Amino acid sequence: MGLFNRRTQENTTAVATLDVDPALAALTGDYVIDPAHSSIGFTVRHAMVTNVRGSFADHEGTLHLDGSDPARSTAAIDVKIASVDTGIADRDGHLRSADFFDAETFPLMTFRSTGAAFLGGDTYRITGDLTIRDVTRPLSIDLDFNGSATDPYGNQRVGFEGSTDILRSDWGLTWNAALETGGVVVSDKVKLTFDISAIKQA
Repeated sequence: MGLFNRRTQENTTAVATLDVDPALAALTGDYVIDPAHSSIGFTVRHAMVTNVRGSFADHEGTLHLDGSDPARSTAAIDVKIASVDTGIADRDGHLRSADFFDAETFPLMTFRSTGAAFLGGDTYRITGDLTIRDVTRPLSIDLDFNGSATDPYGNQRVGFEGSTDILRSDWGLTWNAALETGGVVVSDKVKLTFDISAIKQA
């Protein structure tokens, strides 16, 4: 269910018009991300041969969705770095340390949107500023709209999922170690993943 359906009308010339989907226009409003049913994660190459996956269990955020004009939609997300979880306690401790996130000094990773666009179908692109270790750089995330539903408690929910690739060194995350066989222990490229369920506010 795309936000806009393109339709061509012919008068003396062909004119492209945009029809707003009433069902999506009705979703316009403010939403709070439900952390119990959302996931913010990452995947990074380890030792050049396998992938390590992790997530941040403690996060919160808000969305403003404009179903009639996606460009007016916004998002704000705060992630507590200390909640990083890769399933290995020692590795999580290393990630929290000054070698990586330095969670004690920089407890939050934040994203604040600066723009949004409809790409076609169910796909949207949100752009904004990602801040890690007090370094702020632009980021674009392509998200698929998974639909909306009313849950058993009467909450209206929307769902999005998507991903984007970053270079961690752009945010000052440069720790590494060389392998005897060549290459490094941790790749610079990291995939960030988002699976978001958000509840509409009254």
